[in-house]
Amino acid sequence: MNASEEYFQPVSKNTKPKVRNPSTVSKKGNVENPTAPVEMTFTPSKSGGSSPGSSSFASRPSAKFSYGDFRNTPRHSILDMKADVMCAMTVNTRIIRIFLSKNTENYVPLGDRLRLQVLPSAEHLHRCQKHHFGAFIADQKILVVWDDEPQNIFNRAEKIENSLIHMIWEGSNHVYDEKKTSIQVSTTELSNVKIIPSQLEEALTAVDRPTVLITPITVGLTLALLMTALGLGWRKLAQQIAIDGNYTHLALLVVTPFYSGKGPLRLDRNLTLLPHVTIQMPVYKERLTAVIKPTIMSLKAAISTYELQGGTANIFVNDDGLQLLSQDEAQQRRDFYEEHNIGWVARPKHNPKPEGDDNAFVRRGKFKKASNMNYALMISNKVEDKLLLLERFQGWTQDHEYAAYERCLAEALHEEDGRAWADGNIRVGDYILLINSDTRVPADCLLDAGSEMEKSPEIGILQYSSGVMQVTNNFFENGVTFFTNLIYTAIRYGVANGDVVSYEDEDGYDKFWSESHVSEDFDMSLRLQISGYIIRLAAYTGDGFKEGVSLTVYDEIARWEKYAFGCNELLFHPFRLWVTRGPFTPLFRKLLTSNIPLTSKITIMSYIGTYYAIGAAWILTLFNYFLIGWFNGNLDHYLLDSFRVYFSLILVFSGLGNVALAVLRYRLSEKILLGALWENFKWVPLLSVFLGGISLHLSQALLSHFFEIEMSWEATAKEAENTSFFEEVPRLLKRFKFTFIFSIACSALMIAGKFAFPWNWEIGTFQAIYPLAAIVVSHFVVPIALNPEFDDVYVLEISNRFLDPFTTHKRPLNSEWV
Repeated sequence: MNASEEYFQPVSKNTKPKVRNPSTVSKKGNVENPTAPVEMTFTPSKSGGSSPGSSSFASRPSAKFSYGDFRNTPRHSILDMKADVMCAMTVNTRIIRIFLSKNTENYVPLGDRLRLQVLPSAEHLHRCQKHHFGAFIADQKILVVWDDEPQNIFNRAEKIENSLIHMIWEGSNHVYDEKKTSIQVSTTELSNVKIIPSQLEEALTAVDRPTVLITPITVGLTLALLMTALGLGWRKLAQQIAIDGNYTHLALLVVTPFYSGKGPLRLDRNLTLLPHVTIQMPVYKERLTAVIKPTIMSLKAAISTYELQGGTANIFVNDDGLQLLSQDEAQQRRDFYEEHNIGWVARPKHNPKPEGDDNAFVRRGKFKKASNMNYALMISNKVEDKLLLLERFQGWTQDHEYAAYERCLAEALHEEDGRAWADGNIRVGDYILLINSDTRVPADCLLDAGSEMEKSPEIGILQYSSGVMQVTNNFFENGVTFFTNLIYTAIRYGVANGDVVSYEDEDGYDKFWSESHVSEDFDMSLRLQISGYIIRLAAYTGDGFKEGVSLTVYDEIARWEKYAFGCNELLFHPFRLWVTRGPFTPLFRKLLTSNIPLTSKITIMSYIGTYYAIGAAWILTLFNYFLIGWFNGNLDHYLLDSFRVYFSLILVFSGLGNVALAVLRYRLSEKILLGALWENFKWVPLLSVFLGGISLHLSQALLSHFFEIEMSWEATAKEAENTSFFEEVPRLLKRFKFTFIFSIACSALMIAGKFAFPWNWEIGTFQAIYPLAAIVVSHFVVPIALNPEFDDVYVLEISNRFLDPFTTHKRPLNSEWV
């Protein structure tokens, strides 16, 4: 029987352990080891055989403690107590008794600003802060340690005891100071320091953040450059009018409008209560073991650190797939949530036209994430409203609060006619940390987040800069990882220089997230900024936060389509509503007239405009093919042909942009200069092909919103999907059939234009053919060359090795190709 089993093993009342003489405790001379456990001896029980409380043993331990002591016979009040831990053990050493005998607080400091809870008795274990993973029991002067993994429990107990020993053996002339992280302060030094009250007030004042104007200046210079470019175009129009007197050139002016840190000062837990943080995590049908469990373990480590620092937190899962899974899978999830003290809410399946006795339920929105979170928050608010109506009498304890909560939760679920499922703690605290199901968080992040929000009440959203959590390490995921890191680097640089951060009542209850918009996060960001809040980017955690990226080209294209669709619905009404409501949405009109800085408005519009620029690329290039091919030399000088635009993009973005990025990362000490240059230019072919091959898809998303054509997207894959080559081909043809039709049709057009058109209508000009050929090749190649499922083909395997010669991991060739 191990220590934890022995601790909770019931003992019969009829069995009275034999009391051992205290003199039998072993000592070595006059020096006693302060960390040695109490020595136990085994003697036969009075029954002459095995006792009722330990039927598998012929003897039971006797102790120096008197009969009835908890260490001999556990109280019956804890026999039915549910600990909700995987494994637990007790630690009973002299060092622990020394600390607890002199401790008068409800915690014991461990150093590094951490402290471990002290409970009055073992009866309080089932209501303690479980993420401490340990607790001192005051009346018995012992330590109880638990863990999710049995192999880690001894290491955890050892670390706690080592922290206590370190504090003792530091020396009698040192005292513990929680405000110091590692170095102790001597009593002599403390006695010579005089602190006046004004100095204490200054210490609590938040550090002033200087206003950086680099980005506003950059935006201003960009506007000046843009006006210069437009002015040069107008100059050409004026010259042509002066020569031929034809004022129809001014019609081209119609298209002019279409051109387009440091961590905070942490809160002092001795002066104020730390805010309660709720971690909200929407999930769908992700696998429990491969996706959800690693994320939960990452969250539990962060909560454990925060609770040891004096705060409180809870996990709130919005499970949109629980009622869609099989009974066995659903039960596994419920057991997992209960085991790890997770509160959760699961709404019914989408059933707009019920059959039989089923209740109708509509999961609103094209992308169900927003309505999922709204429904879960609605259930939480119902429980909270019921709790507010309760009258708490004098002597109201935490046990009364728990019982009242369980009753209110049951009433709230009953009012939903059994449609909603929920359990655990679904109450929402002072702040919400919103994460995805495949997110990793740093262990020490909640205190900084709470401190930042408390000290800056003007913050509406605190967005953390995150790194990338890779799953497959194939060439496509590596390319998307590079592009994602590039975007985050640009965002951090822009925001650090003063730019704005973009954050990525019909049903009878309040909606926090917009269910009528695909980009619910961007909608929330705009609404908060219009209301006067600010969005702050926190980059002091480095790459501690990690999120998954698209694993397949299908998911990445769907992601771009969703963003394009979402941006369009934030700006424009569908064409059908232009007559009655006008072209622009109320949200966009509020944005233009709000007090958001002008440079921030320009930045937001520039971001949104990129989707329209990419979406219009294929149609403008097709027009360019005919205009340059048939009317080259007769066109207005105001027109800038596609080849010159293409050349400027290659020069600015692929050339100078990558050099600037390498220099920036070198100056930030993130990479060496040559390594950064190699990495940047290594991915130019992949990004050029990808960005050149999504124009048709983005225009489809934009036009679908304008013409109110239904579009829907599935949840992004969180883990690799193993399919064979012959399984992938039909899927590829089904998903990209219109893309292939477009590519083949344009290829036939260019061949016919060169060899089949009449001689005076032939199109053989390089400036006309090359831009369209680049668009066609990119659209045709993207679903094939950038599909990880095809990287077993020999040609692409060679390409993969060329793109990343330092990669050591290579997938084995598919057996079907061997």
